[in-house]
Amino acid sequence: MATVELTKDNFDQVVSDNDFVILDFWAPWCGPCQSFGPVYEETSEKFPEIVFGKINTEEEQELAGHFQIRSIPTLMIMRDQIIVYAQPGALMGAQFEQLVQQARDLDMDEVRKQVAEQQAQNQDV
Repeated sequence: MATVELTKDNFDQVVSDNDFVILDFWAPWCGPCQSFGPVYEETSEKFPEIVFGKINTEEEQELAGHFQIRSIPTLMIMRDQIIVYAQPGALMGAQFEQLVQQARDLDMDEVRKQVAEQQAQNQDV
């Protein structure tokens, strides 16, 4: 699947309908974003089972604010609606593919267990 433009109108549906979504927060004026765009697109072609979404932070300020995006480009990976990776900065092709593979290999039962433990600890504080 090629990249999908995400907006506040389609974001919730795309994320809830897909168990693996990668988000690229970008802006048209951002040089590193423009350089990373082709890498993102090329990688999306190598992983057709994953949704690769692009969020234009200029047009979708509400989404950018919700995710507290302070620097672009920012990559975010969601598995089962859990953010498993969020980091600003562009990656080279091989680095990005390796990151996607690592996210694909995650044991989501273990991730959910860790999230539940962390939430329980936060309630105790």
